[in-house]
Amino acid sequence: MERLLVLEDGSVYRGKAFGSDNFRIGELVFNTSMTGYQEILTDNSYYGQIVMMTYPLIGNYGINRDDYESIDPVVFGFVVKDYCEEPSNWRSQQNLDSFLKAHNIPGIYDVDTRAITLKIREEGTMRATLCNPDADIDKVVETLKNTDYLHDQVSHVSTNKIYPVPNTGKKVVLIDFGAKLNIIRELSKRGCDLIVVPYNTSSETIMSFHPDGVMLSNGPGNPEDLPEVLDTIRELIPQTVVFGICLGHQLISLACGAKTYKLKFGHRGGNHPVINLTNGTIEITSQNHGYAVDIDSLKDTQLEMVYQALNDKSCEGVKHKQYPCFSAQFHPEASAGPQDSRLLFDIFVDMMNEVSENA
Repeated sequence: MERLLVLEDGSVYRGKAFGSDNFRIGELVFNTSMTGYQEILTDNSYYGQIVMMTYPLIGNYGINRDDYESIDPVVFGFVVKDYCEEPSNWRSQQNLDSFLKAHNIPGIYDVDTRAITLKIREEGTMRATLCNPDADIDKVVETLKNTDYLHDQVSHVSTNKIYPVPNTGKKVVLIDFGAKLNIIRELSKRGCDLIVVPYNTSSETIMSFHPDGVMLSNGPGNPEDLPEVLDTIRELIPQTVVFGICLGHQLISLACGAKTYKLKFGHRGGNHPVINLTNGTIEITSQNHGYAVDIDSLKDTQLEMVYQALNDKSCEGVKHKQYPCFSAQFHPEASAGPQDSRLLFDIFVDMMNEVSENA
């Protein structure tokens, strides 16, 4: 069965259908990872987006029970070059098509993903939708042009109630902006006694748990859409150890007076080189973000940049000059290449231990 991918500039790409027929308008983005499509599809940071994989062969190792980053996938569509109907892997429990159908996600394959990626790199991300071949393309394009981008993504993916993930180590409150399950796994591996709270939880409620540290998770959308969160972060920074990942990094920066901006086509994939400005080492990181912190805006803040992207020189991490607060734009819990980036969780635990010892 044929299916179309239509972009807001009027471009139409004809391919074949798989997954559901739940067509929605989303922001078309590309991901350069060679593996990890299950983790990508279940990453809450992709809420409202149609994800296109640049690596051609997708679905070849199927879907398994262990590699979820959330229970309910929130991507609006999936675009691939070659789709493998019959996966071959000892962990595989279902193929990609049945997974997409089960979660009501539409897909398209046998399209020129290389050409589409080049278009996005040249013109920037744009709105898109999947549709049937008999759709009125002029009306579809008009609708795409007149549809505004989402502004409330975090409210759709954050937990709506406080819940614990018990352990015996340091007490950590995880503010859930769309947290990947692997963040919880990495903190739990280090013995952290977790309390997960909704994104709009007050600082008073958070501090009532007497945390040794607070973690700000990843999440979707524009960080400037969450002004109510900034006061909470400002109040937390002088009181406890704070660590932010991805959206959490951007929110820490905004709370401390820096600015953010939208990248032309974002960083999405497991092969992004980042330099640690503290020791000069290079790390191959996993990333998924469409916004970045303005480096020049850090000059008038109490923050200093500690990580920088080698491809476009954008800010990849900051630390506070006065308080135990730091962040990373990339995903240390994903560890696409070497295990170096996961050491950030150890640094977080070390900071909490140090603060406790000096209290």
